Amino acid sequence: MKYLSLLLFLVSITIAGQNDAIAKDYYNKGEFEKALHEYKKLYAQSSSNINYINQIVSTYQQLEQYDEAETFLLKILERINYPAFFVELGYNFQLKNEPEKANTYYNKALASIDVNPNHVFGIARLFQSHSLLEEAITAYNKAKALKPDFNFNLQMAQIYGEQGDLEKMFTSYIEFAVSSPIALNNVKRAINDFITEDSTNDNNIILRKILLKKLQEDPNLLWNKLLSWLFIQQKDFKKAFAQEKAIFNRESESLSGLEELALIALNDGQEDIALEIFTYLINTAQDIDTQLSAHHNILLLRTKLSNKEDFPNIKAQYNKIFEQYGKLPQTLDLQISYAHFLAFYDDKPEAAAQVLDYALDLPLNALQEAKVKLELGDILLLQEKFNKALIYFSQIQRNLKNSTISQEARFKVAKASYYKGDFKWAESQLNILKSSTSQLIANDALELKLLISDNKYEDSTQTALKLYAKADLLAFQNKKEESIIWLDKILKDHKTEPIVAQALYKQGQLFEEQSHYEGAITNYELIITNYRDGILVDDALFHLANIYIKQFNEPEKAKALLEQIIFNHADSIYFVDARKQYRALRGDAIK
Repeated sequence: MKYLSLLLFLVSITIAGQNDAIAKDYYNKGEFEKALHEYKKLYAQSSSNINYINQIVSTYQQLEQYDEAETFLLKILERINYPAFFVELGYNFQLKNEPEKANTYYNKALASIDVNPNHVFGIARLFQSHSLLEEAITAYNKAKALKPDFNFNLQMAQIYGEQGDLEKMFTSYIEFAVSSPIALNNVKRAINDFITEDSTNDNNIILRKILLKKLQEDPNLLWNKLLSWLFIQQKDFKKAFAQEKAIFNRESESLSGLEELALIALNDGQEDIALEIFTYLINTAQDIDTQLSAHHNILLLRTKLSNKEDFPNIKAQYNKIFEQYGKLPQTLDLQISYAHFLAFYDDKPEAAAQVLDYALDLPLNALQEAKVKLELGDILLLQEKFNKALIYFSQIQRNLKNSTISQEARFKVAKASYYKGDFKWAESQLNILKSSTSQLIANDALELKLLISDNKYEDSTQTALKLYAKADLLAFQNKKEESIIWLDKILKDHKTEPIVAQALYKQGQLFEEQSHYEGAITNYELIITNYRDGILVDDALFHLANIYIKQFNEPEKAKALLEQIIFNHADSIYFVDARKQYRALRGDAIK
C-alpha cells in the first residue's frame, strides 16, 4: 500500500509537470485563453503554488481582464499571508490607470517589511519584475535597515545597472565581492559587460575612480585585484604589473598572478612589459620551478625577436642557466627549447640532436621522454629525414596511447607524409584526428585534411598541391623567404586552381611575419575580392582589419572589414573578436 501511494504521488508530479509545460507553451505563444484554462486546472490541484497564482494574474492582465485579476488576488490575500501579492494588486491598478490605488497597495507591501523583513525577497523581486525599480530599492534598503546582516548588494547592483546608474552599480558589485570573495569572478563577469578596452571610456573611468578611492580609504587587497583586472582589460599591463607587485608584497604567498599577467602580456604582443615581469619573477621567486619557467619564457621571446647577430648571446644565456641549474629533468623544457633554437634558428641540427640525445639519458618519466622525442622528430623533419622522424612519432603513439601528446605525434606523422607528397596516408591519419580530444589538434587536422581533399584531384600529378606542401615545409623549416618564392610559383603557374586562395593566404601570413605588410594587404584583398564565397574570406578580413588597426592606425578601414564579418560571417571563429573590436573602434559606451 505504501509503495502504491508513492507511485501515485510520483505519477501526479509527472502529470503536473507536463501540464505546466503545456500552459507555459500556450502563454509563450500568446494563446492566453488556453494558457489561463491550463493554469486554472493546475491551481485547482495546488492552490498555494505561488507560481501558478502569479501566472494566472499575469494571464488575466495579458487578456486585459483586470477586474478578474483583482478579484482573484483579493480572495488569495484572504487565504494566504503573502504581502508580495500587494505588489501585484498595485500593478494591476497601475495597468487600469489608477495610480493612487496602485501606490496604496505598493505602500502596503513596503509596510509589511516593517512587520517581517523576510517579506522583502518576494516583494522586491515582484517590484523589479514590473520595472518598479525605485520601489525595489526602497524595499531592499528598508529590510537592510531592519536586519543589517541581509546582503542585497548583488540585487541592487542589477537594479542600478538597469537604471543606468553606473557608479552605484559598480559600488554595489564591489561591496558584494567584499562580503562574498568566492563570487569575485562572477562579479568580474558582470562588470565586464559595462567596460571596454578603452581606458578613456566613461564607464572605465568611473570604475577606476571608485577603486582608487576605496584603496585610499581601506588598504584591502581586493581593490588591488580589481584594479589589476581592470588594467588587464584595458591592456595597460604596466599598471596591472604595479598592482600585482603590491598584492605579492602584501600576501607573499604566490607569484601566480604575476606569472599569469606576464603570459597575458606576451600573448597580446607586449613583449617589453612581459620581459620586465619575467625578470622580476626570476629575481623574486624562491622556488626553482618559477625561476626556470621565467627563464624559459624570456629565452623563447628573445629567440622570436632575434636576428643572427643575437644568436651568440642567446646561446650564452642558455649555457649560463645550465651552469647554474644543471642539465637535469627540472630543466628539460629549457633543454628542448635550446635544441629547437640550435636547429631551427642557428642552423645546427646535429648539435641540437646531441642536446636531446643527452636529455634522453636523464631519469625521465614517459611524458618527458615523449616531449624530447617529439622535438627530435621535428629536427629530423627539418632535415627532411622523414622516415627517421616517423620512428620517433610512432614510439610516442605506442607508449602513450590516447594521450594529447600521442595525438600530436599522429598529427606530425600526417604532416610528414604530407610533406613527402604521400597525401593518401596523410589523409587517413587526419581522418582519425578530426575527433581528437584536443580541439586545437582536431581543428589543425581538419584544416589540413580539407586542404588535401580539396586539391588532390585537380590534376593527376598533383603538381600544385606538391608545390604547396614544399612551401609549407620551408615555412616549418623557418625558411620564410624561400617559402614565399615557392608560393609565387603556384600563383603564377596554377592561376585557375582552387589552391590559389590557400597560397595567397599562406603567403599573406608569411608576409606579416616578415613585417612586409603591404604584401600581406595585397594578398588578403585578392582573397576578399576573388574568393568571396571561399572558406578563407573571414580569415582574410580579420587579418587585414588587424593590420589596419595595429600597423597603420586606420580604424575606418578596419571597421568596414570587421562589419563584413559581423553581418556576413556569423559562424566565423572570428565573430566574437570582430564584434568586440568593432565596438571598441566605434567607441560604444557599453550600457
